[in-house]
Amino acid sequence: MHISQTAKGRLLIISTALLWGLAGVCVKSIPWSAFSIMSARCMICILILSVSRRGRRLKITKRNVAGAVMESLTGILYMSSIKLTTAATAIVLQYTAPVFVFLYAVFVQKNKPRLRDILILCTVFGGCVLSFADGLAPQNLLGNLLGLASGMTFAGQIIFFGEKNEDADSGILLGNIISAVVCFPAFFFDRHLDFSTKTIFWVLVLGVFQYGLANLCFAHGCTKLKKTETSLLLTIEPIFNPIPVWLVTGEIPGPLAIAGFFVVIAGITAYTLTRSASAAREQ
Repeated sequence: MHISQTAKGRLLIISTALLWGLAGVCVKSIPWSAFSIMSARCMICILILSVSRRGRRLKITKRNVAGAVMESLTGILYMSSIKLTTAATAIVLQYTAPVFVFLYAVFVQKNKPRLRDILILCTVFGGCVLSFADGLAPQNLLGNLLGLASGMTFAGQIIFFGEKNEDADSGILLGNIISAVVCFPAFFFDRHLDFSTKTIFWVLVLGVFQYGLANLCFAHGCTKLKKTETSLLLTIEPIFNPIPVWLVTGEIPGPLAIAGFFVVIAGITAYTLTRSASAAREQ
């Protein structure tokens, strides 16, 4: 049976979203510090990405390096956020990235904002406020702030890797190298380090499937679809992320966090759809 390139792209992006969505349950199940987990995940991913590149030369440009740094910071901040707050709150705060991309377009690129976009993005911001209000304990608050910061750096990653003629694949590999090197010293100071069968299992799931295989699926799938459809399909990740966490650890977000979660997802979806419709009319 013949499968069209578009259908293949959708399957790959859906697979990417589901694999990325395993981050919460993996990090919650590994007792190591966020830095130790990040280093291990990136070392495994480097091996997978290097094999998939088949010896292609690493392309290093200013924008690729900047994007790689943003990617590294995003991973570290997100991992730390999951450790300090609920997985649902951490992922939904990271998905505020479109808000920061919008602000960059308005204040740096001097694009004229539309009232509709402003209203939708205010809705997303309102969802973030709800998520924050549900976890004002010092530990949760720090986790929420780190999650929001990961949304900012994720936006930076999108901005730097989104330029035409940039080799984002090289940037992703470079970002993993930076994270692996920067976070590696944590192994020597991690009081929670253990190598039980359970821990090794979740580390392998995190490195091989949640990040390594997911990045391969994304790299091949995003070239077969429009950016808008890719963005919409990727919203499966924050919806799916809390489910395995709940099944394995029993963690359930509070009612305000759940409400904020759905408000943010609805806002991001509406923003993506309206931007797509506007682009189609302009063409």
